[in-house]
Amino acid sequence: MAATREQTGIVRRRLGFLHIALFFACWVTLICGRLVWLQVVHYKDFVDRAARQQQRTFEVAPRRGILYDRNLHELAMTVLADSVYAVPSEIAERQDPEGQAKRQAIANALARVVHTDPTDRFTTAHQIAARLNASRNFAWIARKLEPAQIARVKALNLKGVYFQKEFKRFYPNSQLAAQVLGYVGTDDNGLGGMERKFDKDLHGVPGRMLTALDARRHVLDSQEREPDPGASLVLTIDENIQFMAERALDAALERTHALNGTVVVQDPHTGQILALAIRPTFNPNDFRHATTSLLKNHAVSDVYEPGSTFKLVTYSAALEQKVANPDQMIDCQGGKIELAGRIIHDSHANGVLTVAQALWESSDVAAVKLALRMGPETFNKYVRDYGFGSRSDIELPAETRGLLAPTRRWSGSSIGSIAIGQEVAVTPIQLVTMVSTIANGGVYLPPHILMEHAAPGKLRPAAFHPEAELPDPLPSGAHRVISTMTAAQMRKLMEGVVLFGTAKNVAGLNGYSSGGKTGTAQKIDVLTHRYSKTKYIASFVGIAPVNNPAISVAVIIDSPEGNHFGNANAAPVFREVAQEVLEYLGVPHDTNLTPQPDLAKKQAEPELDDAPSDQTGDLDALFAEVNDLPPDDPLRGKGNAQQPVPSVASELTPGVEQAQAAAPPAAVEKIPGKIIPEEASPPPMPAPLPPVLMAKNETEDTALDAEAVAPVRGRGIVVDANRRIGVPSFVGEPLRTAIESAGTAGLALQIVGNGIAREQVPAPGTMVPLGTEIVVRFTR
Repeated sequence: MAATREQTGIVRRRLGFLHIALFFACWVTLICGRLVWLQVVHYKDFVDRAARQQQRTFEVAPRRGILYDRNLHELAMTVLADSVYAVPSEIAERQDPEGQAKRQAIANALARVVHTDPTDRFTTAHQIAARLNASRNFAWIARKLEPAQIARVKALNLKGVYFQKEFKRFYPNSQLAAQVLGYVGTDDNGLGGMERKFDKDLHGVPGRMLTALDARRHVLDSQEREPDPGASLVLTIDENIQFMAERALDAALERTHALNGTVVVQDPHTGQILALAIRPTFNPNDFRHATTSLLKNHAVSDVYEPGSTFKLVTYSAALEQKVANPDQMIDCQGGKIELAGRIIHDSHANGVLTVAQALWESSDVAAVKLALRMGPETFNKYVRDYGFGSRSDIELPAETRGLLAPTRRWSGSSIGSIAIGQEVAVTPIQLVTMVSTIANGGVYLPPHILMEHAAPGKLRPAAFHPEAELPDPLPSGAHRVISTMTAAQMRKLMEGVVLFGTAKNVAGLNGYSSGGKTGTAQKIDVLTHRYSKTKYIASFVGIAPVNNPAISVAVIIDSPEGNHFGNANAAPVFREVAQEVLEYLGVPHDTNLTPQPDLAKKQAEPELDDAPSDQTGDLDALFAEVNDLPPDDPLRGKGNAQQPVPSVASELTPGVEQAQAAAPPAAVEKIPGKIIPEEASPPPMPAPLPPVLMAKNETEDTALDAEAVAPVRGRGIVVDANRRIGVPSFVGEPLRTAIESAGTAGLALQIVGNGIAREQVPAPGTMVPLGTEIVVRFTR
């Protein structure tokens, strides 16, 4: 029995041990399984969760590269600014029943300080509260604030509200070259101009900062990878020349009340842009308040028909092809010619002129004849060689190529239209590059506005010093368009425009020779899709000095009020800019200096300018349009009750007529066109091209100084339908006298042509409301 009981006890002890061993085996298995589950299967998940709880990783923004002018003056730079953020969980926990109310109270207190701009929705109390409620660990309150606002926020001493240093883009010169530089958004991304074009280069590579936190969110340690700063860019812009161009443009827009204006100054021997001014403009430090039109770079994004300024292409091509020379006589056929059913006019009757005189007078007939001598294919080749119809690849975004149809799509009159600057649309950059090609001896050099980009410390200033030689070797894209001899002849012809032609007394410089070409182009009426009779683009392209040009300048004034001619609006801007720039650069004088009193008297007497010739057609229709007469208005269609006064051309003495008739017949070119009788009326205008800014056929006309023209239209005259007055007779009066008479009578004038008043609509004695615009045709 004892042995049996002992054996039973041993069995029981063994079973107990087995039970305990089995229990421990199961326990160890479970523990190991759990460890495998935690440390193997879900290892990455728990490591990530621990990292989120114990560490914070921040992206460290790189310092954006600097934009310099060519003298290494800072145009755009990066500074430090304070931003405000909050940790919502520190303001109130999610389970707190009053948490939302606490966060709303914090939002209201902060909004009273940071919400200073009514248009900024980001800093409203509602938006701040929404961000606080949407996040537990981080929410922006306001970014990149002024120091005064930061001080007020700190004074609130709010729980859970902190401050963070951020980089902020700063433009020290405010509006200077705003459309060129562009602007940067809150997240440091380029949104316009050079900032957008070279955003990848300027932005740099962000860094990383890893911080370890304890349970109370205190920083225990941090590791940081430094960001790589962005590259800096050096522009070809000269800050001082840019300021001169913008100041002159500001004065021009204040004087003319134009919609906008553009001035481009270029180095003709390198293609570098020295200044690109656009008005109106915006402040890139506060771009949110700028409209889309203010942000646009009109120099590369807008196109317009260049009109008479494009005749430089026609004449230079004709000289290069040797179908004409400056002293050759050309018959302008009384100022009218028919081409493929279309009548093309000069503004006044021109007879036999030299080629040089035809350019000075801006004869459309002569330009058409020269183009016809070359033929469509040859003429088109020169147009494209000058860079028209293709992008110049200047380092600016949103450049357009302009409009130029291939010759297979030209109509019978297209060659004549393009010769005078119609059926072709260009940008101001293309236009100034064309005149630079003539200025530098006939080589097309692609325009550039970027000089170099490199890391800080490796940049070098490159002050502009005018050169007389082209770069060797020529840059990519450069090619010869005309010979050196042709270019020299064209420069002399352009000088004649300033000395004797349409730019006389308005584009001449003191101590420097200058040359150029005026233009006055009609715009498209967006409602009728036809050429407007009241909206124009005045332009001028010029070079100085003539024999060794240091600069080329293009000036475009869009929709000036009153006198809309190129010589009255654009040429004076060229004169001011060119005079200041040449003196600033220290260019030696090549002509005698004129005393200031004599200079002021000379510059107060502008001579001729371009005027779209087809304006001289239906005066009744023009009168109805400028006065916005309804279809049933009794003043419509009254016509002119008097016969036109004979023009100056028809009153030539027999001796003069015989002298003209005695011109050598071999020197006069006849083409398959015909002289249009004086009483013939022009056919309907051809359908214009589709761009918003387009031009009409141009010829020369008289212009007045700004003071004389100011009362003509849009200045202090209001139509009063309840008070009617009789229209006086303006026939036989010079332009200035007619303007004074209209002002005295309480009327405005719509001027057509130049010289002496010959016709008017409505007829003298017609009763019209006070302030009505009377259409008067002037001829020589």
